Parts: sequence; C-alpha cells; structure tokens
Amino acid sequence: MRAAFRNEPFTNFGAESNNKAYDAALELVRSKLGQEYPLVIGGRRISTTRTSLSINPASKNQVIGVVSQADTKLAEEAIQTAARTFESWRFTEPNERARYLYKAAALLRLRKHEFSAWMTLEAGKTRAEADADTAEAIDFMEFYARELQRISEPQPLTPLDEEENQLYYIPLGVGIVIPPWNFPLAIMAGMTTAALVCGNTVVLKPASPTAVIAAQFALLLEEAGVPSGVVNYLPGPGGEVGDYLVDHPLTRFVSFTGSREVGLRINERAAKTRPGQKWIKRVIAEMGGKDAIIVDDDADLDLAADSIVAAAFGFSGQKCSACSRAIVHEAAYDEVLAKVIERTHRLAVGDPAEATTNVGAVIDDKAFRKIQEYIEIGKSEGQLVLGGASDDSVGYFIEPTIFADVDENARISLEEIFGPVLAFTKAPSFEEALRMANNTEFGLTGAVISRNRAHLEQARREFMAGNLYLNRKCTGALVGAHPFGGFNMSGTDSKAGGRDYLLLFTQAKIVSERY
Repeated sequence: MRAAFRNEPFTNFGAESNNKAYDAALELVRSKLGQEYPLVIGGRRISTTRTSLSINPASKNQVIGVVSQADTKLAEEAIQTAARTFESWRFTEPNERARYLYKAAALLRLRKHEFSAWMTLEAGKTRAEADADTAEAIDFMEFYARELQRISEPQPLTPLDEEENQLYYIPLGVGIVIPPWNFPLAIMAGMTTAALVCGNTVVLKPASPTAVIAAQFALLLEEAGVPSGVVNYLPGPGGEVGDYLVDHPLTRFVSFTGSREVGLRINERAAKTRPGQKWIKRVIAEMGGKDAIIVDDDADLDLAADSIVAAAFGFSGQKCSACSRAIVHEAAYDEVLAKVIERTHRLAVGDPAEATTNVGAVIDDKAFRKIQEYIEIGKSEGQLVLGGASDDSVGYFIEPTIFADVDENARISLEEIFGPVLAFTKAPSFEEALRMANNTEFGLTGAVISRNRAHLEQARREFMAGNLYLNRKCTGALVGAHPFGGFNMSGTDSKAGGRDYLLLFTQAKIVSERY
C-alpha cells in the first residue's frame, strides 16, 4: 500500500550546497536555450512556419525557446486525435492511470532544480518561488493519483435486498486545458494530470509566455509512459486557436486559469451549443482576485507586517492570491504601515537567477505597461510612500510600490493589478474592515491578523473568500491542506488540490442489477 500523501518539502536555500546545486541546474538549462519546440499531436512532432519567441523577462534579449504556433487546422487535428484516443484511454484501469502520475512525480522529483531553473529563466521566478512551484506540481500528481484510486473504490450506497447497486465515476471526454503563466508548472501540471488521470484526454494550450516549460512537462509525461494522444501540446494564439478549441462540438470540458475577462469569455462561448454537440460543456475556471489582509487593533503587528510583505510582493505580486489591499484598524495603521515600508525597503530587486534576489521582473512588456498605468492612477488616489519606479532597459523591473490612505472605492482598491502594488486603507473598526474587504467582485483569498477570538469567528462567517487564512499570509496554499478556489468573479470555486476536485472531471454512473 502506498504511503499517505505528504507535501513535497521545499528546498532550504539557506544552505550553500543547495544554492550550488541550483546554480548547476541554471547552467544546464542555459545550455539548452534557443531550441525549437514543435507541437505534439498524437505523439507526432509538428513544426510550423509561424513561431513565437519565449524570452527571459529579466533579460529580454535572451531567447528561451522558439515555439511553433498552431492554426485552426492543427487545432482540429488535435481535437480529433484526442477524441480517438479517448475511446481506449477511457477504459484504462484506474490504478494504471494513477501509476503514470506516480511515475511522472518521481521523475520530476529527480529533476526538481532543473524544472525550477526553467521557471527562473522563462517566468522570472526567484529560487524559492520556482522551487515552491515545482514542489506543488509534484504534490498535485501525487495527490490526484491517490484521489483517483480513492474514488475508484466501491462507493457507499444504501443496500437493497436482491439487488446490487454500484456507482462509478467515469470520464467526460476531450478536455481543453488553458493554464496560466504565473504558476507555469504547478497549475499547468495539476490541471492536465487531474484531467488525464480521470480517463479524459487533453488538448493543452499553454500560456504563451511560458510555453517552453509546458513543452518540457509534456516531454516528462512521455518519459513516464503516458500514451500518445492522451495529452496533445498545442501552443497558439488565444483569439484564434483558443476560441476554436472552446467552441468545438467534441470539446467536453474546458479547464481554465487566468483573467476574469478571458474566463468570462470562455464561459460564454462554452455555454452555446454547437451543431453535433451531445452535451453541456463543463467549465472549470479560476479567474483571479483582489485579496485583502485585515489587521485588527490587537494584532501581532510584526506578524501582520511580515504577512503583508510576503503576500504582496512574492513573485512581484503576480499571483491571484496576492495581497493587494492592506485594511488596517486605525489604532494600528501608522505602526503597521511603517513596519511594512521598512521590510519592503529591504527587498532586493534584480535578476531572479541570483540567490540574493527577492523580487524579479514582471512577465512581459504588456504587464509592465499595465502596472505602470496603475501606479500613475495610484498617485492620484493615495499617497505614494515607497517605490513607484520602473526600468525596462534590460528586463521588466518594477519596484515594490506602496500607496497609503487609499479609499476603499479607489480603482487600485477594486481592480486586479497583478503586480507589486499594495494599497493601504484605514478602517475605523473591525466591522468596517470586514465590510471593506468584501467590497469587491472577487472572492479568492483573504487573511485576518487578530488576537480577538470573536473577530476571528466573525471573519469565518462573513469574510467572502474561498480561501480565508487567520493569523498568516493569504498566499502559499498547499495541496491537500488548503484546497484552492474562490467565489464570485474569482471563478467556479473548483478547489484544486482538494477531495472534490476530480469530480469536476468525471460524471457519476449508477448500475443496478436485480438478481
């Protein structure tokens, strides 16, 4: 019997030996930069004349890879291939499917620093952030393999005399997996392997900025023995290829993580029944957040400051769970603001490949310009107390930026920025702080720092967030411990990494036989 699930340990980069091992992995990856990455459909490599360059956001002249781009003809081929493969893959014994994930997780564990190094160079993740991403990818595969085995066991039903009843969870069909660039290994791997372990086949359309990492993972699945056609790697323009895949009558479900705007577009298109379509398409969506940390008047202020800084500026704030709002009781406001400024000022901004860097570059020129625009908006909506500068001469670097005295209805308090920008808002009471935290169309994560038991219990009841954290930061969900997904415009509350997640990729069938 396999041991109970345990989260993959994070690497201790305080140890020099681990930094040396990571340096070696970076050198290995650098030796592979600039290679061409074809599409993979049914195991067949297809190079196209239309390509896209993946670049290092911290060194924008460095090409990570040259990625072939699909068109609608190749998207059709990928869908048809996945549909044909489904007819055999669906009947593969569940324990066999689980073993493919165990094998892939073992291979990834052996090459942990190598995959993390790809993320440092392609996604701009620091060592610690990349290592956590890789660990989470391992966790997802280990967890979902066990979960598939659990739900494949006989399910409890009310017994009847002279009748045998069994409930099975069977796969849906062809799934379109559209992952984000900000967790380019963990979320991409989790979405893909959750679908395939349940017996579905997948067309994987990777995020354009991190298509090389997705290609490396597709190769890893091949190495683990996943049959050709189960996962088809199909990079291409979202407006062309993505729409075609979502609209296709053979598409059974769409698993998406990304922006609110794109998620709503997918949901709308998937809701329309196409000629020849035999089912209602299922959409599994995680679409972002505008997350707040509330600090009460009796809170541990050092814990509050540490939590805010880590959650606001980890990976340059490019997380849907990032703290973009600090809502602080007026009695603690000045002291918490001062502590956060002091801690943020100590963060080192620079090349994420360097061991001493805390904050790397943002992902690309579009994100750089968008964040700059919000910083300019913030200057008219609050007091700029730290940061605000940016430099794209080498890479897309933006200083961690803090605005104080921001109104709860300001744009930088309501709109998702997805960058290292933090708005401080003063609250006259805990009740008002809680109301302000809920003053958003999103509902993904949130945190409360307080010693007041009544306030913590009130937050449990009233704080509208799919993942609420008490006396800790609002980022860093662990598979199995913190099933992840949010309310309202944050998505379908899919709870990735939880016991309910695989049910989204299956349908229940009951078989009754009377003797």
